[in-house]
Amino acid sequence: MQAWTEPDIPAVPGPARRLRLCDTASGGLVDVTPSGDGPARMYVCGITPYDATHMGHAATYVTFDLVGRMWRDAGLEVNYTQNITDVDDPLLERATATGIDWTELAKREIQLFRDDMTALRVIPPQAYIGVVEAIPSVVERITDLQRAGAVYEVDGDLYFAVKADPLFGSVSRYDRNTMRALFAERGGDPDREGKRDPLDSLLWQSERPGEPAWDSQLGRGRPGWHVECSAIALDHLGMTIDVQGGGSDLIFPHHEMSASGAQVATGEHPFARAYVHQAMVGLDGEKMSKSKGNLVLVSKELAAGTDPMAIRLALLAHHYRTDWFWTESDLLSAQERLDVWRGAVGRGAGPDGPAVVEAIRAALANDLDTPAALAAIDTWAESNGDDLESAALVAQAADALLGIRL
Repeated sequence: MQAWTEPDIPAVPGPARRLRLCDTASGGLVDVTPSGDGPARMYVCGITPYDATHMGHAATYVTFDLVGRMWRDAGLEVNYTQNITDVDDPLLERATATGIDWTELAKREIQLFRDDMTALRVIPPQAYIGVVEAIPSVVERITDLQRAGAVYEVDGDLYFAVKADPLFGSVSRYDRNTMRALFAERGGDPDREGKRDPLDSLLWQSERPGEPAWDSQLGRGRPGWHVECSAIALDHLGMTIDVQGGGSDLIFPHHEMSASGAQVATGEHPFARAYVHQAMVGLDGEKMSKSKGNLVLVSKELAAGTDPMAIRLALLAHHYRTDWFWTESDLLSAQERLDVWRGAVGRGAGPDGPAVVEAIRAALANDLDTPAALAAIDTWAESNGDDLESAALVAQAADALLGIRL
């Protein structure tokens, strides 16, 4: 599937930094710079295209955009893959409720997502893969799991036996009671009769009346959620990728199940060197989500004339691992900051541009400390001076490292 337009990224002089990120599985900071000669590899879970991009989505993709920018700043080739869950229950339910064909709904929302990412200057993935186009790969991976003895049938549906993976649970580090509660809350079916373990996850759902289905050696049906990402990631990145990313609501079951499926299918581990998670963005005291309907949409803000760089700055003002609630004041403050920065670049603020660039790099290398990076530019922008060369350097760094076009 086609992604979106890639922004121009200027080169920034000066020494790059090695990036350290918080790994959910270990609970500590790990160096995610590849140790060999190959590319840096990252998989980030994409949207289910039944509604428009909200600020929680935008925060996630901006965060992992920073990861790619830091790798590129270090001179690394980046191999980035993102999926689109373009067939799933929420999409089908929304299509039925609105009277729109599910494929047309998906197509419309995917294009809107592309437009939003382009406006926010998010670097597109090299592989942008819809589940529908990946079904042959999903079937192949399920077949691998069958050969490993990790698949069983319940009323025509195929399930993954989580006990086949001795490392199951090592990503989230949750206890079983927590896992079971989250599994029920986030699309799982722990109480289905016939399952060997309440946490076993659906791999292949046999055809249901009125729902899309595909012919395969597994029978006519469609994929379960978690195996889709395992299959796409293995196809395009292989095992032991550098970063598996997404929102913190994906820690369990999605990232746990995806990792286990990949590990059992290949007989190798770990699936990723680091599991990195963006915190939740809420509104009015609740998590921002499509199911709750409490959304602040990127597209609506853009249509209202909001500068996309102000939206990006509003997101970067919060550290990616801290939950927060969106308010209009976030956007107002971001626009004020953007105006100050642009004014400083125009007049040529203080002469210490190289020191500012170093401060930005150091902040981002330390677990993407964006508030510290922004503060470094704030301090520079408040200084007096008329050094246009220094100002140009700061503008290049803001663009290349933070994705903010001044």
